[in-house]
Amino acid sequence: MKNGRNDAKRLNDRVIAVPYDVNITFPQGSKRLRNVSRECINHGKRVQNSVFECILTEAQFVSLKNRLNGIIDSGQDSIRFYVLGKDWKRKVEILGKDMGIDFNGELII
Repeated sequence: MKNGRNDAKRLNDRVIAVPYDVNITFPQGSKRLRNVSRECINHGKRVQNSVFECILTEAQFVSLKNRLNGIIDSGQDSIRFYVLGKDWKRKVEILGKDMGIDFNGELII
């Protein structure tokens, strides 16, 4: 891993959780899954099978989103970005299919 959690002390970096769901019921899905995983490995640390923690500058974050958006099938796959850090409010950005969490209801993580 290029960016460890303890390296987050760099002022302009953001800690970002990146969970993803890639539909592998069709042949191209397995290839997309490998490519998404490979791209995330290049930017962070795997913390669960389909969840990475990344420490990125704003430019790296934009680049990662663009690269992942070019890999996924937005009608079948979903990638979320949870921007963590000093701000207690968490920002969620979604690429692809929205799995429909009700943010007004209870959220269990």
